[in-house]
Amino acid sequence: MKKTITLEAIDPIEIYGPGNKILNEFCTYFPSLKVVARGDEILLDGQEGDVQEFSRKFAELIRRRHHKMNLTVFDVEDIFDGESTPSSFVESGDAIIVHATDGKPIKARNKTQQEMVKAYFANDLLFAVGPAGTGKTYLAIALAVRALKHREIKRIILTRPAVEAGERLGFLPGDLKDKLDPYLQPLYDALGDMVPPRRLQEFLADGTIQIAPLAYMRGRTLDRACVILDEAQNTNLAQLKMFLTRMGVSAKFIVTGDATQVDLPRKEDSGLLRGIAMLRDIKGVGTVTFTNEDIVRHPLVTKIVRAFDTLEKERKESQPGA
Repeated sequence: MKKTITLEAIDPIEIYGPGNKILNEFCTYFPSLKVVARGDEILLDGQEGDVQEFSRKFAELIRRRHHKMNLTVFDVEDIFDGESTPSSFVESGDAIIVHATDGKPIKARNKTQQEMVKAYFANDLLFAVGPAGTGKTYLAIALAVRALKHREIKRIILTRPAVEAGERLGFLPGDLKDKLDPYLQPLYDALGDMVPPRRLQEFLADGTIQIAPLAYMRGRTLDRACVILDEAQNTNLAQLKMFLTRMGVSAKFIVTGDATQVDLPRKEDSGLLRGIAMLRDIKGVGTVTFTNEDIVRHPLVTKIVRAFDTLEKERKESQPGA
């Protein structure tokens, strides 16, 4: 089937984008359809179903242009993903947040994750604490990617303290970036699930997405951004204060951590729980606590965490004066 779509009363570049970037992104959803753009006309040639679906979705893209100044590739993704509005998240907490690069929807998987989603929209600073495997960091990054796609923010900034868990930075090969990347790899992994590789590289190159150790945050003011501090149990109180005071006027901060996995030389130096206790009653600060029951990794992870918790409890009880 062949069809011609004619753009009326609109500059084609406003729909196609610079270098046809928006149109090319649109066409990736129709790999079997031949699409040729000539000025204000788009020539379609392919299966009837594809032609009709292209026409319907393209009309929606044009309607979007009439309601906003500029289109971006995110508008294309929104049209095909059919993602929910913030109000639906606030009401239910279990709507689709984003779609993974393989097309699978990413959404809250249990009640506590739903509470985290709701708390994110209700507060500008959110603490999410609990054991490994509960999806705290993954869900935080999904919320950040969603906010970027909906143009609620301009940047995503992900940071971790570069604290060793049994290894020393000095013994790792390479320059400073090479030494730090292993600490930041879990953040790259999560982003790789949600942002196509080519797009992710573009975002990393132009600074739309930044991943850096916590020490690099000093002196910055972070505005129009979703900023995530991961592994916050490995920060002392002064470092936590330094991080939180980077918050700009229009920023969202998410702090995740597991108080049972402190890698600092002295575990009592961790400032995470003390920071939460200090800020808990301030309006605009939310706290969500995960438990072993919220673990969403392999079922064995729950049993492993419980076993280690039992061992730690027995160790404390056996200490003199316990």
